Amino acid sequence: MTGAPAAEALTLSQLPLFPLQTVLFPGGWLPLRIFEVRYLDMIKRCHQAGAPFGVVWLSEGSEVRRPDPAGRPGGDGFAREVFHPVGTLARIDSLERPQPGLMMVRCEGLQRFEVTARRQLPHGLWVGDVRLFDPDPVVPVVDHLQPVRDALRRLLESLQERDPETLPNLPLQPPYRWDDCGWVANRWLELLPVPNDIKLRLMALDNPLVRLELVADLLDKLNLNI
Repeated sequence: MTGAPAAEALTLSQLPLFPLQTVLFPGGWLPLRIFEVRYLDMIKRCHQAGAPFGVVWLSEGSEVRRPDPAGRPGGDGFAREVFHPVGTLARIDSLERPQPGLMMVRCEGLQRFEVTARRQLPHGLWVGDVRLFDPDPVVPVVDHLQPVRDALRRLLESLQERDPETLPNLPLQPPYRWDDCGWVANRWLELLPVPNDIKLRLMALDNPLVRLELVADLLDKLNLNI
């Protein structure tokens, strides 16, 4: 294989983007309730083509497109939407149509990316050119971080015992990779009550061992007994 195709594989053009007030992590699961026209069409096309879309954190604005209350001159009449350039590819795992104009979708987080260019189509859908991050290397959980891993396992076991019906809705789903720093760190970050900007900064780190070290610091600051 020549170098050119490998380089091209690290970028995607005109990727449909879905700004949300949440952070999707690689290996995580996200349920979505789709009813806006701009996303109904996008999800339908992605599902039919088996193609991913991008989930980005909406740092300003509403997930549902709303009129601009300020009525700023030169605008399109809708409130501004601002989203973070780092996001995660989402693969549609299941799709249901309980009624016309409504889709219930379950998505899996794949690869991280950074938006290098973006534009909004006339009907409101964002698309972007993105640079894909390399997947996390598999780094075993070192001895001093094993209590962080074991606490996550105990938390899952507790949930299984107390409220097993909620398990399908958790981002923590099998296959469980208990000896993988990146996987353990990502699962903790999905569950911890920390601001989304912190979650994004940690997700964007290239070193999964450092990410898990910082998760351990967060657990300590939150006074969580591990």
